[in-house]
Amino acid sequence: MTDFAADKSHPRYESLLKRHYLENAAKKGMLADSAMIAHGRGEAFDYLLGEQTTDFALQSTKNAVGHLANAKRPVICLNGNTTALAGYELMKVAEILNCPIEVNIFYRTEQRINVIFEHLNEIKDKHSLNVELLGETPDSLIPGLKGPRAKCCKKGIIDSDVILVPLEDGDRCEALVAMGKTVIVVDLNPLSRSAQMASITIVDEITRVANNMIKLLETNNELEIDIEFDNSLYLKESLEFIARKFSNS
Repeated sequence: MTDFAADKSHPRYESLLKRHYLENAAKKGMLADSAMIAHGRGEAFDYLLGEQTTDFALQSTKNAVGHLANAKRPVICLNGNTTALAGYELMKVAEILNCPIEVNIFYRTEQRINVIFEHLNEIKDKHSLNVELLGETPDSLIPGLKGPRAKCCKKGIIDSDVILVPLEDGDRCEALVAMGKTVIVVDLNPLSRSAQMASITIVDEITRVANNMIKLLETNNELEIDIEFDNSLYLKESLEFIARKFSNS
């Protein structure tokens, strides 16, 4: 990582550090041209949430981990932004779950794929992680989607029953749900199509979510599925939380 000027005493050090990760990833060719815009949109919603993991976000995370831990064939999908921001943490989650990582990006080019895999393999080697990486040579298509972004792996997305797809786009999320998958999305915008279409939406920042998942997986022997979970209620709670926060200020 190139030099980072901000001091840890800065009140928004973590946010600035995440921007720096993305800047470095963009220089390496890991990100799409619109990646910074997408991150900035999410960061704006994080301001509204107080840059914290709320109680309802943690409950959604616990339910998500329950589904992943009890799945027959879980898979975690990464794109450029998630790889840059939380590549290590999500690979750690995958190792604990003994599930593969599949790289699945919206604007797919061979150059971007190669850079992302190079970055993930560096993390894998540095931390001695035992995780299978898929997506470099896809052999299947997601039904209902067209173009390069439909490409996927049979061993990953196609055969999975539960999918964690942080920062996913709306129509691909909808297509995965239509395939009968339990789709877990991490999205700071509770009004996005992805958030609205997902089986479980975690309205929180991806690195906080990944670290919370690691803690839950390492400290809980019995991870249960909340059979009464209603995603729409948690999305409503996130909006009400934002409204209360500003009506009381």
